[in-house]
Amino acid sequence: ADRLASVLSLAPGVERPDRVILSSLPDRDWERAWLENFKPMQFGSELWIVPSGYEPPDPEGLILRLDPGLAFGTGSHPTTRLCLEWLDATDVDGREVVDYGCGSGVLGIVAALKGARRVRCVDNDPQALVATHENAERNGVAGIVETMAPEAFSGRNADLLVANILASTLQELAPRLCTAVRPGGKIALSGILAAQTGGVETAYAGCAHGFRTRELDGWILLSAIVGEALMGAE
Repeated sequence: ADRLASVLSLAPGVERPDRVILSSLPDRDWERAWLENFKPMQFGSELWIVPSGYEPPDPEGLILRLDPGLAFGTGSHPTTRLCLEWLDATDVDGREVVDYGCGSGVLGIVAALKGARRVRCVDNDPQALVATHENAERNGVAGIVETMAPEAFSGRNADLLVANILASTLQELAPRLCTAVRPGGKIALSGILAAQTGGVETAYAGCAHGFRTRELDGWILLSAIVGEALMGAE
């Protein structure tokens, strides 16, 4: 509870609460809840996320049909939106992409729809891997998108890596995520509150350069080019 109170106090305009009460909630059918509240959403210049039962407003756009099931990730959160807009502006065609902390697979599937030749989606939640596989099948890219748990993830040749997870986890994973990307490849890190940006950048300063930030509603996406400083580290 103390740690949660500290994290909450980092949010823009939020003071540290005097008391935090924790309680357990049952699994929720996020697919049903999402469909009750959300309509098709546009990201960047051409990407649309369209739930089941809706026709895409722009049939000529890049259409991702999504049912999140029990996994996190509908595209509506600022951290996901930042990643989607980064992908929209990035050349993905023919590239190898890693979506680390994939949730329902939104980011990895978008990369596949944009022409990535291989996408690896990594998550420690089995429900997320199931949702990602089902969404990849729904969008006709199951042959490109691989799902795996973190312990099964290895490799050093990705062209692009996007990770939308907690800032503290991004810092802990810096050596591993950097070594997954070839020198000259790009990383995009999201899930970062504005006050946490410096700590995350410091964690990656030994293996990346050319840091850039994008901000939305107090959340930051930090992107950079991977260098060779930590290549070979485990």
